[in-house]
Amino acid sequence: MADMRPYLAAAGSSIIFGFSFLFTKNALDNLGAFELLGLRFFLAAFFMLLLRRLRLIAIQLTWQKLGSLLLVALLQPILYFTLETLGVQLTSASEAGVIIGLIPVVVAVLAALLLKERVSFRQWISIAATVAGVILLSLPQLQGGFGGLLGIGALLGAVVAAALYNIASRRASSKATPVEVTYVMMWVGAVVFNGVVLVRTALRGEPLRYLGALASPELVLALAYLGLLSSVGAFFLMNYALAQLSPSRVAVFVNLTPVISILAGWLLRGEVLIPLQLAGAGLILAGVWGVTSSEHAGASQN
Repeated sequence: MADMRPYLAAAGSSIIFGFSFLFTKNALDNLGAFELLGLRFFLAAFFMLLLRRLRLIAIQLTWQKLGSLLLVALLQPILYFTLETLGVQLTSASEAGVIIGLIPVVVAVLAALLLKERVSFRQWISIAATVAGVILLSLPQLQGGFGGLLGIGALLGAVVAAALYNIASRRASSKATPVEVTYVMMWVGAVVFNGVVLVRTALRGEPLRYLGALASPELVLALAYLGLLSSVGAFFLMNYALAQLSPSRVAVFVNLTPVISILAGWLLRGEVLIPLQLAGAGLILAGVWGVTSSEHAGASQN
């Protein structure tokens, strides 16, 4: 019987990411996108440094490890979050959801090309089901077609960055632990995103205002969730899953995120949930089940 822990880790990361949209909406009422990213990853990096100083986690970085780890961090969070933020600003959240839903397909293609991973017919069907489910989830909000080409191009770039992150994290797992991968990701994110904020502030001749927003308890709660759970926790679970499973299997779980996000909006914000979205959620869950059950079938034949 296959070990379920990597699957639970992948599902757990998607659940945490799904709830993060609620906290992101609250935080963006007081902060700009890069200010939010800067504070989020600063908190995450500081927390991991504290864990390291308390010897609760072991980090042993070498020059041999750093090359592959910096590539992972460049792809995720730097390129992915930058391109996704630009894409959402130029299109809409629902359009972004449809395009981001292509991640499992791109991961499967790249894994086959770069890692020589064999993707079975059943896995392709499961991947297609999750993508179709994301489209159904987002379809009610899509009005008047897609946004500008620049926004779509940015979102497609985010999809490629996320797919390459899955491949790069899988390769990095042969040299570094999931904790070390996550540690470098958080610190690179903190340095780069806060650097962007400082440069933009200096060029505009404005005071550094984003630290003043920390006076709001609601914002502090949002940052705690985004920095600790959604950055440290979710990315650690994702890196752990990628160390144990093939990238194409882990990527399918990404599409659980919009399911959780829409359910959270329905339960916590009173948003309307229509039958078409329920059908989309069902397709995504069926696709995830198909991937996990195909792994079990393969394991039972060995």
